[in-house]
Amino acid sequence: MCSEGLRERYVNPYTDFAFKLLFGTDLNKEILIGFLNALFNGEQVIEDVTYLNTEHLGSREAERRAVFDVYCQNEKGEKILIEMQKGEQQFFKDRSIYYSTFPIKDQAIKGEIWDYELKAVYIIGILNFTLDDVKSPQFYHEVKLMETSTHEVFYDKLTFVYLEMPKFHKTEQELETLFDKWMFVLKNLSRLMERPVALQERVFNRLFEAAEIAQFSPDKLYAYEESLKVYRDWNSVIKTAIQKGEARGEAKGRAEGRAEGELIKARDIARNLKNAGLPTTEIATVTGLPIDEINSL
Repeated sequence: MCSEGLRERYVNPYTDFAFKLLFGTDLNKEILIGFLNALFNGEQVIEDVTYLNTEHLGSREAERRAVFDVYCQNEKGEKILIEMQKGEQQFFKDRSIYYSTFPIKDQAIKGEIWDYELKAVYIIGILNFTLDDVKSPQFYHEVKLMETSTHEVFYDKLTFVYLEMPKFHKTEQELETLFDKWMFVLKNLSRLMERPVALQERVFNRLFEAAEIAQFSPDKLYAYEESLKVYRDWNSVIKTAIQKGEARGEAKGRAEGRAEGELIKARDIARNLKNAGLPTTEIATVTGLPIDEINSL
């Protein structure tokens, strides 16, 4: 097993293992349904979900594949895709738009006459960072296709929900709605040593039971520790690379001008990430640099 050891009582939901354990398994389907119903807040009530294949390939071999964290459909056949994003990505909005094309294309009826009627598609992003171009202090963002002149919803079958978790600041005493409670759990679960008094709903019985590390089998504990190590290493690498890049970029930027300094900063960050072994595609996402330029560093 990993040598770092664990002091937490409950898993960190920002790790791939823990998020998929809690929300992406039939055993814990009740947890996912509870979260979604709290998120939709009565606009629709989900009674059941069916998990779908999380790995999707493009229609041609050369097209990029997509691997989702959780992908399911409700009893009405509506598709729901949930992404837990542990670290900042410059083009996360683009990525979520790209991902939405897969549950849309999945609905095409092959070999039959089809009138293009679609079931609703929901893309939910739980973000452990804030979106740079979103200045609103609100953490919850619901996005639909809109008629710009009237500000009315033009198409209501495609919905994007972005949850900027760093902007959620409510304490246990300030929790008012069931959705507040879910946000509190997602943000604080790994720091809790006892179940909060405010979380008495039945669905949280299952969540805290599934999240308790002491109940894991040796194999499950090992898998979680490995996932936690990846999460911590990833955060450390990103933080260190950005700090080094900013320091060098600022120093050179003062002498060479702001625009050139920003480019130098991005290259320094990319070089540090490359030396740390991160994939080129992830480096491109973090820095905004072309892949060819990253490969040449």
